[in-house]
This record gives sequence, C-alpha cells and structure tokens, in this order.
Amino acid sequence: MTKKEKVQFIIDTLENIYPEIPIPLDHKDPYTLLIAVLLSAQSTDVKVNQITPELFRIADNPYKMVQLSVEEIRDIIKPVGLSPMKSKGIHGLSQILIEKYNGEVPASFEALEELPAVGHKTASVVMAQAFNIPAFPVDTHIHRLMYRWNLSNGKSVAQTEKDAKRLFPKDLWNKLHLQIIWYGRQYSPARGWDLEKDVITKTVGRKTVIQEYDKKKKK
Repeated sequence: MTKKEKVQFIIDTLENIYPEIPIPLDHKDPYTLLIAVLLSAQSTDVKVNQITPELFRIADNPYKMVQLSVEEIRDIIKPVGLSPMKSKGIHGLSQILIEKYNGEVPASFEALEELPAVGHKTASVVMAQAFNIPAFPVDTHIHRLMYRWNLSNGKSVAQTEKDAKRLFPKDLWNKLHLQIIWYGRQYSPARGWDLEKDVITKTVGRKTVIQEYDKKKKK
C-alpha cells in the first residue's frame, strides 16, 4: 500500500464505523465548550461531563462566572484535577472575554491562545467544534494512532498535528479528528489493546509496533 492508499483506507474505515460522530464534551455554546475543553486537560471527558452540569447551572456565561470567586470555582471542579490552575484560568479568561470581546468567545486561534490556561490544543478544539473552522486538535489517542499507523514519528504532538494536516484533506479534519479519538478509545487503546479487533493498525500499522505486540503476546 502506498501512503496515499493507507490514508484513504483509514478515512473509508472510520467513515464506515462512525458515519455520525458525537462531540464527547457536553456543552451548549462556544463558551461552555471552551470551559469543558479546558477542564478536560489531563482528565477524562466522562469526568468533565459529570462536573459541568453543576458548574454551568451556576455560571454558564462569563458574566456569571466572574461573580464566583476562584475558590468557589475550584471547589466545584476539584474532581477533574489541576483545579488550582484551571479555576484561575476559568476566572481570568471569563474576565478577559467580558473586557475585550463583549462576553463572546473569539473565533480566532491567536485570540484564544492568548487567554489564560488555553493552549493550542484547546483553541483547536473550540475552533473546530464551536466555529466549524478546520483544525486538527491532537490528543493522546491521535498521537498514539498516528504513530501506530506509521503516519508520524511520535516525536511531538506538534509534529503529529503537522503530519495529520499534510496527509488528510482539510475538509475532513474536523470530523476525522473525532473519528480517530473514538476509534482509539474503542479499538486501539494504550492498554488492553487487542490487535485482532484493530482493523486499521492490523492493515496499515507500523511493522515494529506489530512485531512488538506479537512479542508481548507470546510471553
């Protein structure tokens, strides 16, 4: 298989398994999505979805959020981890959205990445899922799978993103990054991985990854 054929096989397989793809984080608008994505750093979407109903019941926009103290925000979001940094970030970015953007979330990578506690990945998710602007946010699943599929060298998330954007058609980025995340969770996890169920890696996977898997299986 050429690299082009591999890429097409991946696109076709993912489209077949996930013709409709749900957004993993519960939200109702760009602001609640931004907060949910920020909370998901080094946590799970499941955990975030358990916390946000309580937070958004009290404060689902920046004007309400800044009425809470950093400590009050921290108490609510504690279960997702990194709560000291995240509560400061949520309070700080809400203040900036009011002062600079009339309480609206800006649809710009540059503006988003200037907000406290918002990195490139968070900005990419918001651009893709809230504003439908092509982006390819790379999480641990995408980083792992791009390496397993021999489409990136696994050296850095930035390199993985660059490779994904180069290899996959731009009009598919927003759907594809979600499809890969769901596929990684269901068929190609980091732990408890069963290659027999992972049709993509089995078909196009990096030889050394498959050899390593076989070696472990024989032990």
